[in-house]
Amino acid sequence: MQPPPDETRRDAAEDTQWSRPECQVWTGTLLLGTCLLYCARVSMPVCAASMSQDFGWNKKEAGVVLSSFFWGYCLTQVVGGHLGDRIGGEKVILLSASAWGFITVATPLLAHLGSAHLAFMTFSRILTGLLQGVYFPALTSLLSQKVRESERAFTYSTVGAGSQFGTLVTGAVGSLLLDWYGWPSVFYFSGGLTLLWVGYVYRCLLNERDLILALGILAQGLPVSRHTKVPWRQLFRKPSVWAAIISQLSAACSFFILLSWLPTFFKETFPSSKGWIFNVVPWLVAIPASPLSGLLSDHLINQGYRTITVRKFMQVMGLGLSSVFALCLGHTSSFCNSVVFASASIGLQTFNHSGISVNIQDLAPSCAGFLFGVANTAGALAGVVGVCLGGYLIETTGSWTSVFNLVAAISSLGLCTFLVFGKAQRVDLSPAHEDL
Repeated sequence: MQPPPDETRRDAAEDTQWSRPECQVWTGTLLLGTCLLYCARVSMPVCAASMSQDFGWNKKEAGVVLSSFFWGYCLTQVVGGHLGDRIGGEKVILLSASAWGFITVATPLLAHLGSAHLAFMTFSRILTGLLQGVYFPALTSLLSQKVRESERAFTYSTVGAGSQFGTLVTGAVGSLLLDWYGWPSVFYFSGGLTLLWVGYVYRCLLNERDLILALGILAQGLPVSRHTKVPWRQLFRKPSVWAAIISQLSAACSFFILLSWLPTFFKETFPSSKGWIFNVVPWLVAIPASPLSGLLSDHLINQGYRTITVRKFMQVMGLGLSSVFALCLGHTSSFCNSVVFASASIGLQTFNHSGISVNIQDLAPSCAGFLFGVANTAGALAGVVGVCLGGYLIETTGSWTSVFNLVAAISSLGLCTFLVFGKAQRVDLSPAHEDL
């Protein structure tokens, strides 16, 4: 008697999962990759104030440059996730990293090509966004296929800690480079390290033959043998899927607003403060918070708590409590308190890695890259609006309180939606197997 197709696919998936040593090596490598992704991403926010002085940008123009990253970022999310499901997320990550590393290194050259500095920098950020947009959907696809379900929250949250670590590295080293050598050195630093990482992954971890095959698939549009059909209608008829999308939208938008505007907030509100303090301390807190949230999440599930209960608890921390500390930023005149509040808000946002980000893998592990791409596209679109709106609110009201109120409102929307409609049952199987 033949086993059901769903059980056959499940057995095949287990055979392709990483062994414990492989998982450890790839977790460390992807942690570094995520770090370098954010090194390149936050180079512009760290340099924005200095570049504005050099090129004469006002807040609205700086907001256009900062938000333009998300114009490109939102366009390749679904493509990146679907390609990750088809040809392997690690190959998509390597190819995109090689391209965004080159663009980051070339950014200072683009800035000095002519007098249209705003246009060239906007173009550079859009292109960087296009190339980085595939990363997290491809990563989600990779981990959903290669990591055991019982270890998924810790692995994802550990890799996700690279976003805070990368922001910390650029905040610390970038601030020093900014003072010593000027803003172009920050882009050379982050882009150069990315290209070195690409070389390591290519030589040590990937099969050259598989990479060439993947390039052939991309170039020729060849079909692949693996089952890759996405159950569009089945997915988008589920309230739990829409709850995941809205919650991811809120988490991404809130994080992008803080990521883009916090350096300028501290520089203008506390002009005599040292840049390395406010560019380092919040991310120094967030780095251990992310894997800690994963350990806590996996521990609670292994202790018998329902998966969806744990995911919702993580979102209460990641969206609810973090927004409370964001609100506090707008109501203090103390530099020390502001650093504490910013650190708490950024640190608690890492709990989203063990909440909504893993919940997407709970719902649809067979097409997690695609679904995360859809959710992150929504988040990137909201990021465009949110970062631009943040610049507009600062320019028109002259107060930073309005920006932090915006973060709290967006976070509350996502949290309430997920608490009401969120679930952890699979929705990518046939109805007979839906509750497995």
